[in-house]
Amino acid sequence: MESRPRDSGPRSNGRRHRTLLAALITASLAVPVSGAARPAAVPAPAPVVLAPLRAATPAALAERYAVNLAGIRAAGRMAADHGDRRRAAALRAMADPARRFLTFDGRDGGRAAEVFGDLSRAERIAVLVPGSDTSLDAYGRFRAGAATLQRELGDGAAVIAWLGFETPGTVSAEVLTPGRAVDAAPRLQRFVRELSAARPCLQRPACSTTPGKIGRTGPGPTARISLLCHSYGSVVCARAASGLPVADIVLYGSPGTGVDTVGQLRTRATVWAGRGADDWIADVPHVRLPLLFTTVGFGTDPVSEAFGARAFDAGGGGHSDYLKPGSTSLRNLARIVSGQPPSEGGRHA
Repeated sequence: MESRPRDSGPRSNGRRHRTLLAALITASLAVPVSGAARPAAVPAPAPVVLAPLRAATPAALAERYAVNLAGIRAAGRMAADHGDRRRAAALRAMADPARRFLTFDGRDGGRAAEVFGDLSRAERIAVLVPGSDTSLDAYGRFRAGAATLQRELGDGAAVIAWLGFETPGTVSAEVLTPGRAVDAAPRLQRFVRELSAARPCLQRPACSTTPGKIGRTGPGPTARISLLCHSYGSVVCARAASGLPVADIVLYGSPGTGVDTVGQLRTRATVWAGRGADDWIADVPHVRLPLLFTTVGFGTDPVSEAFGARAFDAGGGGHSDYLKPGSTSLRNLARIVSGQPPSEGGRHA
């Protein structure tokens, strides 16, 4: 993958890992946190409390979309009154009547779940879980990737961009520890279980009919749901994986998951892992170091044979290129979501 020489041998690798990890921690702790207004400092109204989505019918979804659109507009007005032009502009874009949000909460940095495609008729659903530096203020790349994936999947598929937690900064102490993932995992579990219960499949061949394995328990099939987890999002998905009613858990651009093997995820889903040949995440040390109040690092490399995931070819792209139009990674992610084997290619480790 790389032309530059590497140290060889366990001692050299161990030294390299410790040195790089120390540099990451030092850089993270050296970043000032008081210079600019934190996203959580932007006020927003409390969202309307909605009952769980019982059925993803067009009428029920339209009602939910309307409620969240009103909440986005209210948050935009409050951000403008507060003088935060960046947040206000982001919320004005989100308030486009053509956009559809299953959830929205503008408080504490912001949470949202945006739908691409017709969820009421989708046979295949991909839930995207983002990595670091994703927020309402920096939402464009995440949204663009979700829209691109939905176009690649085509009719009969929906993609949900799930920004359901406060992501860590790429250069921060939090990005090296599981704290944000611990907080996010129960939210992701609730979201996916509600989605599975509400989204019956229309065409039986496209869905699982095995109660308790994929989809809701009880009679009738459900849509095929896949979790696509990028970067730090893979740590969140690993924490949430146990018992989730999903067909696939896909880890890409992952720094590790916090467990050593797929078996420790305690999931019946098929676990996939891929990494682009030019992704800098390959140089993040795959170690876990217990400290006084937390653990630093996420352990085994998900694309390694030791982890035990099914490898897929992610092409030659970098850390932000997995959903790039025309890419190998996009094509293979779409194939996995559709229940098809990814195209063959080399393991990019």
